[in-house]
Amino acid sequence: MNEDIIWDAVIVGGGIVGTATFYKLQMRHPGKRLLLLEKEAVLSDHQTGHNSGVIHSGIYYKPGSYKARNCVHGRRELVAFARQHGIAHDVCGKLIVAMDASELPRLEKIHERGIANGSEDMERTGPEPIREIEPYCTGIAAIRVGCTGIIDFRGATNKMAELACALNPASAVRTGEEVTGTGDQDGLSVVITSKARHKARAVIFCAGLQSDRLARRDGARLQERIVGFRGDYYELTDQAKHKVKHLIYPVPDPRFPFLGVHFTRMTDGSIECGPNAVFTFKREGYGKTDFSLADSWEALTYGGTWKLFFKNMRYGIDEYRRAFSKRLFLKTLQRLIPSLTMDDIKPGRAGVRAMLLGTDGEMVDDFRIERRGRHIHVLNAPSPAATACLAIGDEIVNMAEKEGVL
Repeated sequence: MNEDIIWDAVIVGGGIVGTATFYKLQMRHPGKRLLLLEKEAVLSDHQTGHNSGVIHSGIYYKPGSYKARNCVHGRRELVAFARQHGIAHDVCGKLIVAMDASELPRLEKIHERGIANGSEDMERTGPEPIREIEPYCTGIAAIRVGCTGIIDFRGATNKMAELACALNPASAVRTGEEVTGTGDQDGLSVVITSKARHKARAVIFCAGLQSDRLARRDGARLQERIVGFRGDYYELTDQAKHKVKHLIYPVPDPRFPFLGVHFTRMTDGSIECGPNAVFTFKREGYGKTDFSLADSWEALTYGGTWKLFFKNMRYGIDEYRRAFSKRLFLKTLQRLIPSLTMDDIKPGRAGVRAMLLGTDGEMVDDFRIERRGRHIHVLNAPSPAATACLAIGDEIVNMAEKEGVL
C-alpha cells in the first residue's frame, strides 16, 4: 500500500452519510483524489445496513432545523437518484394514525410542521379513509403522507461509491481498515489506520456509532457522548402480510426521540414491525445479550446516561420488558392492527441507533456538524440522516469550501 500518496481528502466511515459525502465531494471536484475508509469488510454494515429502509417525508421535524431542511431536499434527491440508477425503492406512502382523542392535538402539530417544511402530498383523513387505505388498521384520524417510501439503502450506498470512483479512478474505497488516530506531518493531516498512515489535505469524519470517540482522539473537546439504543424488529408471517399494504405509524410521543413501533413494507416484500428502543451494552451489538465491557463502562460512568435513565425510567422498563416478550410486543402492534395474533409475527433483525447524549441527560435532536482546523466531524446524524444523506453531503462540501478546508 502506497503511503506516499497525498489525498486531497480522506472520508472516514463508509455508511451512507460518509459515502454520500465521498460522492458529492467527487461530483463537485472531479479532479480531486479522495479516499473513503471503512473499518468493516463491506460498506454500510452498521446503522445504514440495519436501517428500516424508510424514505422519510420531513413531516416530523422542527421547521428551520437541519433535519427539516435536509430531509425534504435530501428525500427528493434520493428518490431521483434511485430512479436514475435503478436502486430498489417504492414511494408507497404511509399513514400516521391517531388511536384516541388525546393524540389529535399532536397529530395536528405534525401536519402543521409538514406544511411548514414543504412535505408534499399530505392530507388529513378520518376513520373511513383509513380503512380504505389500510383495511385492517383502526384509528380515529390520520395523516396520509404520499411522499414517504422505502428504499434499499445498502444498494444506494454501494452505487454512490461506484459512481464516485468512476469519476476519478485515482480515488479509492478501502474496506477492512479501521482508523485508530490522527496526526500532523509537514503541514498535512495523517490518518492512522490498522493498515497504513494516509496523508491528506483534509479529513471528514462520518463515523456514526464511533463519532464521539474519533472526535476526541482528534483533539475535540466534546462533552456529549454517543449512547447506543438497540431496536428489535418482528416480521409478519406469510399468512399476515396482506394486513399491511403501505407504511403505518403511530402518533409519536414527543417526550422521546423515537417514532414508535410501526409497520414497514420492505423492498423485498417482507413486512417489518418495530422497532422498540432499549439501551444497548455494546455499541455495535445487534443481539439482545451482546455485551462489551468497554462500551458499557463508558456509557454507565457517564452522568448523562443516568440522568436519561431516571427521567425515562418507566418508559425504559417497559421497553426492556417488550424486548424479551413477544406477547407484549404484539400488544403494542395490536393498537394499530387489532386482528394480529401470536402466529402472525416472528422475530426479525435488529439495529442500533447512535444518539448523542448531553451531560443533562437530554438527547441532541438535530444534526450536528463541526469543523476543527482541516477536519470536519459529523457528530450527530440520527434519523432521518439516511434519507437526507445527499443533502448532508452537500452541507459538508459547502462547509469545507466556505471555511477553506479544501
